[in-house]
Amino acid sequence: MSAHDFRVLVVDDDPDMRGLLACMLEAEGMRADTLPDGEAALLHAIASPPDLLLLDVMLPGLDGFALCEQLKRDPTTAMIPIVLVTALEDSASRVRGIRAGADDFLSKPVRHEELMARVQTLRRLHETRRELETRRLAAEVQRKEALRKTFARYISPRLAEHIMADLDDEGTPFQRGPQRVSVVALFADLRGFTRLTERTQVDEVVGLLNDYFAVITEAAYRHDGTIFSMAGDNLLTGFNVPFPQPDAGRRAWETAHDMARSVKPVLERWRSRGGTPTGVGFGLASGDAIIGNVGSPHYMNYTIIGDAVNVAARLVALAQPGELLASGPALHAAGGMGAGAQPRGKLALRGRSEAVDVYAVAL
Repeated sequence: MSAHDFRVLVVDDDPDMRGLLACMLEAEGMRADTLPDGEAALLHAIASPPDLLLLDVMLPGLDGFALCEQLKRDPTTAMIPIVLVTALEDSASRVRGIRAGADDFLSKPVRHEELMARVQTLRRLHETRRELETRRLAAEVQRKEALRKTFARYISPRLAEHIMADLDDEGTPFQRGPQRVSVVALFADLRGFTRLTERTQVDEVVGLLNDYFAVITEAAYRHDGTIFSMAGDNLLTGFNVPFPQPDAGRRAWETAHDMARSVKPVLERWRSRGGTPTGVGFGLASGDAIIGNVGSPHYMNYTIIGDAVNVAARLVALAQPGELLASGPALHAAGGMGAGAQPRGKLALRGRSEAVDVYAVAL
């Protein structure tokens, strides 16, 4: 910052003293604004914060001590360096000025050399504070951008923006402790992929998987699903987490249909290259689950565990290519969306003591 860009507000009820201080500052290339009382200075400092405030103590109405206290309490003006200019020499006045938040003192009558020494010191302090604040803001922008990119790995851009807007001292949903919530879990599993990998080059396999996951994750994001697991050719998407979604059942049902539609062109390209995948199976279930970070000190995974996830995993293993198997509660949660589902009766699923009502729909 050049000397000409450095703005000083001079507040003194004595017009001669205001003029003298302003002349001294302007002679050094600084800009000086002058005001005669504390009330006007308070409004000016809030509307257009100066780089430095030279403040007389004995002012009509709002005195220098009270004005200093108010400015230092307000976050928008707290960083303004304040020099109390006073004829008071007693220690009690100095202590009161320090308690009010003054950065320095200047005794009357004011000498040019002393004024410039005080101003130059506080000017350097002000520039250092401004630089530190600029760095802090830049670091905060980088931190939020890194968080945004991290969130984008799990949730839709719309939900990511929601999290970024609501960041507070409690942290993000991914940093909070475990919670028991009602969830809707949707598994998608590619059929015939294992046989394809047996006769396809490694780099082609990775490319094919990337094509597959790209379209089904985008489908999940379109309905604000949260991706919790991507293993092999299997994808787990959760709804009603980490934010409440009253229509979670409908969102999950629509997501399964969207995934099935979106993946068809990918499967066709694979078949045209001699591949054998026959489709994608889906498993859908709803119920209680625990959500949180699970793992060791060296590796953590933000995930959902519980009966809803287990049932959905068992159902996707039973689903035929292009078929969605849904539990009774998941079908009920979908409302009218599941009207065309056909009952499969009660199925005994591994790991559960009670059979599950299962419904099927061709996608």
